[in-house]
Amino acid sequence: MTETERPIAVVGSTAPIRICDNGCWTDTWFAGHGQVFNVAVHPHAEVQVAIHSPRASGPRLMIHAENFGERYEVRREAPPWGPHPLLEAAIAYMKIPRDLRLDVTIHSDAPAGAGTGTSAAVTVALIGALDALTPGRLTPHEVASAAQRVETEMLGRQCGIQDQLASAYGGINYIEMFDYPHASVSPVLVPDAVRWEFERRLVLIYLGRAHDSSAIHEQVISVLQDAGPDSPAIADLRRNAPRSRDALYAGDFEALGRAMTGSTEAQARLHSALVGTEARQVIEIAKAHGALGWKVNGAGGEGGSLTLLCGESSAGKRALIREIEQSSPDFRSIPIQLSRNGLRVWRRELG
Repeated sequence: MTETERPIAVVGSTAPIRICDNGCWTDTWFAGHGQVFNVAVHPHAEVQVAIHSPRASGPRLMIHAENFGERYEVRREAPPWGPHPLLEAAIAYMKIPRDLRLDVTIHSDAPAGAGTGTSAAVTVALIGALDALTPGRLTPHEVASAAQRVETEMLGRQCGIQDQLASAYGGINYIEMFDYPHASVSPVLVPDAVRWEFERRLVLIYLGRAHDSSAIHEQVISVLQDAGPDSPAIADLRRNAPRSRDALYAGDFEALGRAMTGSTEAQARLHSALVGTEARQVIEIAKAHGALGWKVNGAGGEGGSLTLLCGESSAGKRALIREIEQSSPDFRSIPIQLSRNGLRVWRRELG
């Protein structure tokens, strides 16, 4: 194998996606302050950076966006960006040493545009991997902050802060944003029996098509920009985060289900478009099967995904999934596991 073909080292990283974000929308600039309860889960985003010798020939930087079947050379470190602006902007933000030759592969088992913070997970994993190429190490909070700035400052997108924090920290979290974008993250630590039962009851349903969360943010902002951070709709959303946290601490899944449903209903009051047609169809099936609660993930809107909290019966949960998937060829259950870990980064020297 030639020097060009064989890397001298490989950096790997993974970061989980996020579901069940009760209190979402209160982590935005127009909310000012807020509280969010969210849950980090697998599937995760994965990044692998192959480091080639500076003496090797070939492009300085290649991106392999595996989910899209695209592989291309990055030639610019500023706008206009190429096919995947989020990836390219994150690389530019990290200011990697110019004497390195890199081949960056990005993959996610979670669908893009599902409202589960997949883009945040990808950005967190990418920044974490690139951080291993430079002196010093960013903390999880710093990685999350960097990922959020890439989206908002470099790309001009609308997004809150909770997705990046969930991916960087992992686990079940209660996030208090005291002044946008500054926040504290408190892990919700419960006994294993409660954690395992919570995991058993959760179902993630992909609704068959992606949505543009930034565009939905713009719609909501157009309604709320004059209402102020203490508008009734935003205040309703904030209340569901501490309710969720306290319910899980108590092992009270009925109360947690009510908080999830309450958060979805508050989203609908925020803007009618935030609970889409497909989500309402799945919610009706969930109600018929006795589900305890449901939460439209992320910004909501048409498409995206829905988190369901099921009752005592595992057989009932499986029956619910079957009926949902039979009701539309677009609907499918995505297997999930609670993620104890957030961002993970490791490096192997190949010699």
